[in-house]
Amino acid sequence: MHLLLVEDDERLARALTRLLEEDRHVVEHAPDGRTGLDLATGVDGLDCVILDIGLPDMSGLDVARRIRASRVDVSILMLTARDTVNDRVVGLDAGADDYVVKPFAYQEVSARLRALARRAEPGPRRPEPKLSAGAIVLDEAARRVTVQGRSVDLSPREFSLLEALLRHPGQVLTRDQLLDHAWPFSVAVTPNAVDAYVHYLRTKLGEAGGQIETVRGVGYRMGDGADG
Repeated sequence: MHLLLVEDDERLARALTRLLEEDRHVVEHAPDGRTGLDLATGVDGLDCVILDIGLPDMSGLDVARRIRASRVDVSILMLTARDTVNDRVVGLDAGADDYVVKPFAYQEVSARLRALARRAEPGPRRPEPKLSAGAIVLDEAARRVTVQGRSVDLSPREFSLLEALLRHPGQVLTRDQLLDHAWPFSVAVTPNAVDAYVHYLRTKLGEAGGQIETVRGVGYRMGDGADG
């Protein structure tokens, strides 16, 4: 999803942005309400605004009301320390689609974003996609990888690398392309990290890891054979 996080707590914003990016969301950040309102109404393709109520310059409730008044078609997930029923009702009436009370676990935010994404999907639900090559099967919804039916435990980075390769079978992906897919943009990392993680991935996949072929001086591709 393409997300806008409107949060003035710098530490929380940094941590939440990192976790969201690790989940492969694209995240914009606004440290105050006015900046958030400008981005929410000016950036094309936003799927959801994660909006703190207690902002320094204007209430998140006012931001939500103005977003709705502008007729921008975007979901709003409210973050707040206020947890009474009346507070939740006020937030929903202001235009929020859902509500998370601080302190919260990241898993709750992630689950609520998934629920908002499902609500936004037009028409009947489609089967969740699976990617495969030879004996390797990657289930995006369950975030599960199997080789010949055997489950393989991958780190989030390894999973993202494998996903990128499976999405482009036979196509050479450069190290920079793989970095962009598997690493958050805020993380300082060199292309050499890709080589290390491809090694880890091949080891965990066993014989099927040979399908990840090295293209010298360029990068890697997913082949359909067992020799790399």
